[in-house]
Amino acid sequence: MLTLLTLTTLFGALTALTSATALTYKLVPNEKECFYSFVEKKDAKIAFYFAVQSGGSFDIDYSVIGPASTPGKERVIMEGEKERQGDFVFTATDVGEYRFCFDNSVSTFTDKVIDFEITVENESRASLPQKAGANPEQLGGVEETVTKLSGQISTLTRQQKYFRTRENRNFSTVRSTERRIFNFNLIEGGLMVAMAGLQVFVVKMFFTGGRKGYV
Repeated sequence: MLTLLTLTTLFGALTALTSATALTYKLVPNEKECFYSFVEKKDAKIAFYFAVQSGGSFDIDYSVIGPASTPGKERVIMEGEKERQGDFVFTATDVGEYRFCFDNSVSTFTDKVIDFEITVENESRASLPQKAGANPEQLGGVEETVTKLSGQISTLTRQQKYFRTRENRNFSTVRSTERRIFNFNLIEGGLMVAMAGLQVFVVKMFFTGGRKGYV
């Protein structure tokens, strides 16, 4: 029977070749910012996720630039305009530095808060730990179970990110609605004061004009 230590070692062996970066960044109007990830092995899988949490219409321009195959010429892997979020997985065909850029040129006055994650995972798996008394069938079953659990954890993580994004956007909508209601109340109050002042002025002019008629 496999012990908990063996399962832990197995899980560590399966995930040892994975590196991830998760950040939250605030992009000011007309700003373009890039983040870098270096791929040391060819045919590595790169997962790229981003979501605009707040600001304007929750949209941003993005691009993913790979290592230049020829000097002085960039290779655009993917790009998009006015996207609210994205979840992509692609294979790194070249070793080198990959650039992930966000461009807030579409906004003139509004800041954008972006959550994003860059994960680099090699396709090849580490060798499984061996233990006396454990046959290959057992190890194969454990490997399949751990892989399935890893996939389920990844799915849960992405669902949590999705719900967080929805919560932030809904909260931003509520704050925007409250601000509009407050501004509308101020305008309505100002109009009522102006109308009251106008009525007092008209009545005053009416009586003043009436007295002048008798002089």
